[in-house]
Amino acid sequence: MDTIVQTRWKNWLSQSLKDADLTAELQAMAEDEKTIEDCFYKELEFGTGGLRGVIGAGTNRMNIYTVAKATQGYADYLNEYFASPSVAIAYDSRIKSERFAEVVAEVLAANGIQVYIYLELMPTPALSFAVRNLSCSGGIVITASHNPAKYNGYKVYGADGCQITTKAAKEILAKINAVDIFSGVKSMKFAKGIEQKRISYIGEETVEAFIRAVSAQSLCGDAACDKSVSIVYTPLNGTGLKCVLRCLKENGFTNISVVKEQAEPNGHFPTCPYPNPEIREALELGLKEAKRLGSELLLATDPDCDRVGIAVKSGDDFVLLSGNEVGMLLLDYICKRRLALKRMPKNPLVVKTIVTIDMAKRIAADYGVQVIDVLTGFKFIGEQIGFLEKKGQEDRYILGFEESYGYLTGSYVRDKDAVNASLMICEMFAYYKAKGQSLLDVLNGLYTKYGYCLNTLHSYEFEGASGFRKMQDIMEKLRDNCPKTWMRRKIISVSDYQMSITRYNDGRVEKIDLPVSNVLKFELEDNLSVVVRPSGTEPKLKMYMSVSAGSREEAGDLERHFVKELEAMFA
Repeated sequence: MDTIVQTRWKNWLSQSLKDADLTAELQAMAEDEKTIEDCFYKELEFGTGGLRGVIGAGTNRMNIYTVAKATQGYADYLNEYFASPSVAIAYDSRIKSERFAEVVAEVLAANGIQVYIYLELMPTPALSFAVRNLSCSGGIVITASHNPAKYNGYKVYGADGCQITTKAAKEILAKINAVDIFSGVKSMKFAKGIEQKRISYIGEETVEAFIRAVSAQSLCGDAACDKSVSIVYTPLNGTGLKCVLRCLKENGFTNISVVKEQAEPNGHFPTCPYPNPEIREALELGLKEAKRLGSELLLATDPDCDRVGIAVKSGDDFVLLSGNEVGMLLLDYICKRRLALKRMPKNPLVVKTIVTIDMAKRIAADYGVQVIDVLTGFKFIGEQIGFLEKKGQEDRYILGFEESYGYLTGSYVRDKDAVNASLMICEMFAYYKAKGQSLLDVLNGLYTKYGYCLNTLHSYEFEGASGFRKMQDIMEKLRDNCPKTWMRRKIISVSDYQMSITRYNDGRVEKIDLPVSNVLKFELEDNLSVVVRPSGTEPKLKMYMSVSAGSREEAGDLERHFVKELEAMFA
């Protein structure tokens, strides 16, 4: 066993830990060198996504000590940049989430930072809202999104309600690295913080303001929608139940059935080990309930309620719609309704990520809507809303979406919001239902008008140091020796987000005004495109394909040949 790893484990074992579970776990791993190494060979990585890891003992685990150390570093950062800093805190249904949230509050309060914490578990977008609503310096939410039950995480938000930038993450990390995990953390009892008013609970008025802000996005109107539609909803044992149900009911949707086994918060996720609304397995109980009730729409939010997946009835079965398909439907619906209601702003704007379906640009163009592409991650969509706000133009923003099931139709928060998306999807469903159309009918109509568009993701694993070098070699090969054609189609442009330029085949060069990232996007004739990037969290190279054709079958055949040709370059 590595000497440093062994020293770390012994140091933890010698401490009088405040968590009996951790002590027992440390003692139990005494004869298991592999487990000791996994728990202590490194510290949990802190970045723009905060922390995320398996719950347990060690420097490479989520526990009260790693959470406290990260919070001390964040507190030092806040006290350097703000005269009287304040932080909002939220937490989800995961194992130890509430305890970790208390630890965060205890450390911040001991460092002279005013703390506002939700009285009960709340969706991640409600945290983004509270930061801005309460004029806080930042925010923290304890969540691991849709990861399996053994994980938990810690996301940090800036004063703008967005997840922190790369620059802020680096500065906070430097502060964290300077903290000794046992002797360098200030803390006070939670009850004492409450007593001294250094910790305050976020009141119901903030929750109500959040619901009002979501409801203000409504585009339906009672006359236009059949709100009696039967809807089945599952929060997947997460945080969505209260806010989603309340928002839907206050906007006239009352025929809602909740999947009983997945209604109440439960961090063990007993009915869906992988609580991800993108995958059918997580929705099986909901599908069963929808079939039993004869419902036509199944709605599922992930544990921290920032993403939503849907399934719609098709004959005797249900079809799961992809994040891209729901995004396109919402874009078309929002444009259509805003025009009908005379609520389309001047110079309207949609923001999507570069890996999100390109067909959205063709839909937007028909409505005279500008599309901005940003790097992968909803924080970059939130950042664009902030840029608009600084110019007094936030009303131009009508939708932001990403292929990984994240949507937002207003500027009241700066993160994806499944409460908002649930309302908009139900309204859209009810609007078309009143016209005798299903969402599948509308989607097929879009494909008929704009051509079928297939979006796929392919991941390639490259383990270890040699794998890392191989990924870099592939990126350099694509960057420096790219052919002029693929699939007998001209490459129209190459966007290099590391060099911050787009090169066109006619010789033009344009600057990309986005953060530097090792990403390449190739746009080809006939509405084909491919994005290639190394994963930021796994030893994988990811390739996002967007292929347009006359039919689903043609697109599938074209995509398979396209992938094969690209993979030959990786060999």
